[in-house]
Amino acid sequence: MADIALLSIFIPTFFFVSITPGLCMTLALTMGMTIGVRKTLWMMSGELIGVGTVAAAAVLGVAAAVAQYPDVFVYLKLCGGAYLAFLGVQLWLSKGRMAVRLDDDVAPAQPRRTELAVQGFVTAIANPKAWAFMISLLPPFIKMDQALIPQLSQLVAIILVLELICLLIYATGGKSLRTFLQSSGNVRMLNRIAGTLMVGVGGWLAFL
Repeated sequence: MADIALLSIFIPTFFFVSITPGLCMTLALTMGMTIGVRKTLWMMSGELIGVGTVAAAAVLGVAAAVAQYPDVFVYLKLCGGAYLAFLGVQLWLSKGRMAVRLDDDVAPAQPRRTELAVQGFVTAIANPKAWAFMISLLPPFIKMDQALIPQLSQLVAIILVLELICLLIYATGGKSLRTFLQSSGNVRMLNRIAGTLMVGVGGWLAFL
């Protein structure tokens, strides 16, 4: 188990990494704008599983295997980025399950929970910056003269709690922006802002 002194450095370090704007935080902001915080929790669940996977892999050496098969990683990035960009275009056109409806009398199609979770998971594991941060920052906090699994479990649990807090902050901010734009009648602008962000996330993921 990590000692108090180590945690006093670990927690602020990884909170800063999490709260910094990036792919997953931008995705949470966008979904908070379009589908609300509660539904965005499904995306967050997938994203947290992805972050936990990357963190464990960084310590257990799976990252070395990823480096041996870079083509798989590239294809995953391109496919995930293209799909997010497609959703962004739909948002821009005020179409699709994630768009805020222009006509309040029309019941919006609900995004599938599994679809949201997969979006979060793919965005997390296909994010090169996530791998870079975990590979460079996490192993130094592991004491090799102690049992690995208890240490890793504790540190990953802390990372996931910090990540969830940051995701909720961004999603709540997106929901507040939605409330402001809807109150001023700018629903189409809301969709276009969200669509632009989503296309940006897709391009960022594909070409980062």
